[in-house]
Amino acid sequence: MTTFSDAAQIPDRSGTDDPVLRGTNQSGMRAQNERLVLTLVRQHGALAKSDIARITGLSAQTVSVIMRALEQDGLLARGEPQRGRIGQPSIPMSLAPEGAYFFGLKIGRRSADLTLVDFLGRMLRLERQVYRYPTPGAVVDFVSATLPLMIADLPATARGRIGGLGVAMPFQLWNWVQSIGAPQAEMDDWRSRDIQAELAALTDMPVFVQNDATAACGAELVFGTGERPKDFLYFYFGTFIGGGLVLNGQLFTGRSGNAAGVGPIPVPGPDGTTRRLLDVASMSVLADAMEAAGEPSDHLWAQHLDWRVSPPVLNAWMDGAACGLAHAILSAAALIELEAVLIDGWMPTAIRAELTARTHDALHRLDLAGIDAPAIRPGTVGANARVLGAAAIPLSHRYLIDQNASGRDT
Repeated sequence: MTTFSDAAQIPDRSGTDDPVLRGTNQSGMRAQNERLVLTLVRQHGALAKSDIARITGLSAQTVSVIMRALEQDGLLARGEPQRGRIGQPSIPMSLAPEGAYFFGLKIGRRSADLTLVDFLGRMLRLERQVYRYPTPGAVVDFVSATLPLMIADLPATARGRIGGLGVAMPFQLWNWVQSIGAPQAEMDDWRSRDIQAELAALTDMPVFVQNDATAACGAELVFGTGERPKDFLYFYFGTFIGGGLVLNGQLFTGRSGNAAGVGPIPVPGPDGTTRRLLDVASMSVLADAMEAAGEPSDHLWAQHLDWRVSPPVLNAWMDGAACGLAHAILSAAALIELEAVLIDGWMPTAIRAELTARTHDALHRLDLAGIDAPAIRPGTVGANARVLGAAAIPLSHRYLIDQNASGRDT
């Protein structure tokens, strides 16, 4: 199975400390400048050579050479000439959808998703497997059966442009046995199995692993639409709530790759006692409340478009989750000047919007003296943020500059 075509490759310099917006005209720095151009076009949309030169400080000649090479490599596509100005018409260049392809695998506590995306981050195909609890063998079997079919759907010329597989998964799955009702012996298999190495051997492509909530935050950073805050805290509602942190436009993963793991943040529970955020603001809490009320909850894990929950149960859960989020946000804002907080998750759009509104209201009922309250907004990627974030890991590793989102590679 091939990975990169020779024409599409950019030398891997992911270990260097690259500046974010400034290029260099020195020789030997072409790879850095190519990443810079691709990053700017992804962030701003179609740009002309003059725009790139103005933003980066690169010379017009350097920019011309870089963009010509990227066009020849199939990573940039030429737009229609823009006339009406003095001099030669400018030609905007945009990302070529077929320039590269990436696989993303989300390993969740209730399901696994595998997607194939193009260079724009558009999902070409998505396959899902729902289970009671995750085991390494089941995940490897799922990828083994599904990934070759996805590759077979691509034109033969595109198969050499597959840039790798990103994996988004909770770390230390064996510690969540009681929470998901899984047998300890089977979950302990995650301790000894190197899922990254197994998938790399199976697929014959680079494999990168990242915490699932961090990956979802990365999807917002790379594929998100609308205004992109420079500093934001991100919450994702899955079986358990997770989070991610972006500082100065970069994904902050921390020493162990688990930064902004918001679940353990202490917050007040419904009875006034101190709880962990994950104990009041997770989908598992909603599922438990539904089961206690005699309402089946299995459909929550199978699909996210239509929650069949009675209003009393749903409202109680949203109020508790919003209160927990508000206290967690206040704690974070006391330490870091956050421009915004984004809320996303495996849930219907309308419920996400309502939860965002309730969180805003709950935050502003707290004592915010000395705190510049961040804007509370819904995320823009949606329910599939984790699997899209997984696909964004190899994309960032190979084609973006200083994204700090490469995960652990083989």
